[in-house]
Amino acid sequence: MDRTDKENLLKRNMAVFGLSPTSGQCSQFLRYYEMIVERNKVMNLTTVTDYREAVRKHFADSLAVAQTKAFQKMTENKRSASVIDIGSGAGFPGIPVKIMFPETRMTLLDSLNKRVIFLNEVIDELQLGNITALHDRAEEYVRKDGIRGTFDVCLSRAVANLAVLAEYCMPYVKTGGCFISYKSGMIDEECRNAEKAVRILGGSIETIERFTLPDSDEARSLVVIRKKSGTPSKYPRKAGIPAKTPIQ
Repeated sequence: MDRTDKENLLKRNMAVFGLSPTSGQCSQFLRYYEMIVERNKVMNLTTVTDYREAVRKHFADSLAVAQTKAFQKMTENKRSASVIDIGSGAGFPGIPVKIMFPETRMTLLDSLNKRVIFLNEVIDELQLGNITALHDRAEEYVRKDGIRGTFDVCLSRAVANLAVLAEYCMPYVKTGGCFISYKSGMIDEECRNAEKAVRILGGSIETIERFTLPDSDEARSLVVIRKKSGTPSKYPRKAGIPAKTPIQ
């Protein structure tokens, strides 16, 4: 597949979610993909390295958030909204979102320093501005001065139960903002089971946006949780406790 074919594939996948990347943005995505494949030879960033699969499962999936009313409102009129990506890993969904919505103020948070080093290399190589990659745990970083309740949106593709993710992510969101969780498979029961935890944390499940990845039947969901009031200061609890003893 030559460069033109790669760009066309990228554009077709993005068009499914109403997005039209510029030539410059396509170049950033292609370089990002190359960096992932290269670094994946020496560390485990992802099991998905085929270009077609990466575009569908990483880039398009990350940018499906653009179809939610919550995200559309946040980015209307090119507003410089603050976004944090919890458990960013190889940079999903944060870096694709930053490439397509360069006006956002993006923070990438990950607990493994090797991944954060890679993220900073990507940021430098793609010349992304107003974005920070940080090595810290979600339950620790939120307790630093000036962090709690300051983000318009928290995104997470981390693999964890929704009640557990909500405890880690909701404290970062300002009242009126939202936490958007990327989920796969059937998630109705998981959402029902998380309702009490979400309410205790100051939020409510606003909507569940369901979609399939481009050129596939792979089901995905975006759970949009609106922050209605402040999260009690005792949350999130110390590392390991939310997963072992979710809020019931």
